[in-house]
Amino acid sequence: MAKDKKPRRPRAETPKGFRDYFGAEVTERAQMLSQIAEVYRAHGFEALETSAVETVEALGKFLPDVDRPNEGVFAWQDEGGDWLALRYDMTAPLARVAAQFRNDLPSPYRRYTMGPVWRNEKPGPGRFRQFYQCDADTVGASSVAADAEICGMLADALEAVGIERGDYIVRVNNRKVLNGVMEVAGVLDPTDPEKFAEERGIVLRAIDKFDKFGEEGVRALMGKGRMDASGDFTKGAGLSDAQADVVMGFMNAKRDTGAETAARLRELVAGSDLGAQGVDELEYIAQILEAQGYGPDRIVIDPSVVRGLGYYTGPVFEAELTFEILDEKGRKRSFGSVAGGGRYDDLVKRFTGQEVPATGVSIGVDRLLAALRAKGQIGGETAGPVVVTVMDRDRMGDYLGMASELRRAGIRAEVYLGNPKNFGNQLKYADKRQSPVAVIQGADEAERGVVQIKDLVLGAKIAASASVEEWKSQPAQFEVPLADMVAKVQEILARNGGN
Repeated sequence: MAKDKKPRRPRAETPKGFRDYFGAEVTERAQMLSQIAEVYRAHGFEALETSAVETVEALGKFLPDVDRPNEGVFAWQDEGGDWLALRYDMTAPLARVAAQFRNDLPSPYRRYTMGPVWRNEKPGPGRFRQFYQCDADTVGASSVAADAEICGMLADALEAVGIERGDYIVRVNNRKVLNGVMEVAGVLDPTDPEKFAEERGIVLRAIDKFDKFGEEGVRALMGKGRMDASGDFTKGAGLSDAQADVVMGFMNAKRDTGAETAARLRELVAGSDLGAQGVDELEYIAQILEAQGYGPDRIVIDPSVVRGLGYYTGPVFEAELTFEILDEKGRKRSFGSVAGGGRYDDLVKRFTGQEVPATGVSIGVDRLLAALRAKGQIGGETAGPVVVTVMDRDRMGDYLGMASELRRAGIRAEVYLGNPKNFGNQLKYADKRQSPVAVIQGADEAERGVVQIKDLVLGAKIAASASVEEWKSQPAQFEVPLADMVAKVQEILARNGGN
């Protein structure tokens, strides 16, 4: 008779496309988001936290298939038969909130939100299925002054987290101008918006990859198509050379000043009322930003900004970091985009049947954190808490009291709660926690009313390189009265950069 197989233990591994975040990473993200939130609050935006789960119907972009909706979202069917999904961005939930609570919310409604989103997509290097987004949006304001405010606020947020002026630029364009160019090029019919929709989609995606493919690659995608180095062929939009010339003229329309750029764009959209309206809006945005002190060193009008999403209806913008980093092959390259957004006046209409103007921006949290690490703003070794060691199990209350006294003084502190029998293990624990200081009090010290304060940072330096004479002249352990414990710990932390 065969023996029963032992039940298989679960594998201790992160699901594909997901990752865990530890200590310093979580702290650095929370600190950065707090700094951004302060900028948003200063501009009058209120926090909003929506459910991580939405109905698939509310998400809108993805509809139930025969079995399950699986294009880009994690979805399931509940007991009542409704399809639910994890949110894939922060904008779709906002549209639902704006419609659901339209009689209760102020109009315009200005909100910011921060949290994880989920994409059921193929993961790759640096591409995860769960990631953070940080959004700010204004719903109910038709004036492009709202777009200008978002752009200025984005510049303020980047500087607040440590990106210096000169290391970033916010680029602004208008989809109405691009649509005007499409009209002039003959791939947009104002009387039939669905006509040439496929061709416009291909053109949009092509020019959104201008930095990646260059002019030759974009022209190929606007024409017959493009074959990449691996041999994969991407179908083109089928535009003639003359049509492609009009679109490329738009891409190369940037001039030395915003006024000159606007003048060139007005030439390109001549004959298109929609295009002319877009140029007017860009000029108004530039005027408002200049009045607030946002000069061309921070925000510029740039026709090369397109944004690939089809729901944008007016101004679009991106924040690009301009400083250079080394890629995985050691080559210098600009860091690139860390935020983007635009106006989407039709998104809430799905729920209400009425057009509700809206505009907003989304910051790529992981991208911005990576930029701050590249700039040296974050990512140094994070000091752990002060560790109060345990020499006598029966005096645990005294040790907890010491830790409480340190915490009341604003110092991170903990008591060692492992097996205290081997004191060396306690110091090894402190090293693993990157603790700057250990507090030691045995029975003898307790009887005399003193504690030993061990400077672990200095001790490590001495152990690594000091001679015997230097070791004697730079003691890393100090005996002080218990009443002076906090002051001595503060002194050591100040010398070592805090905890």
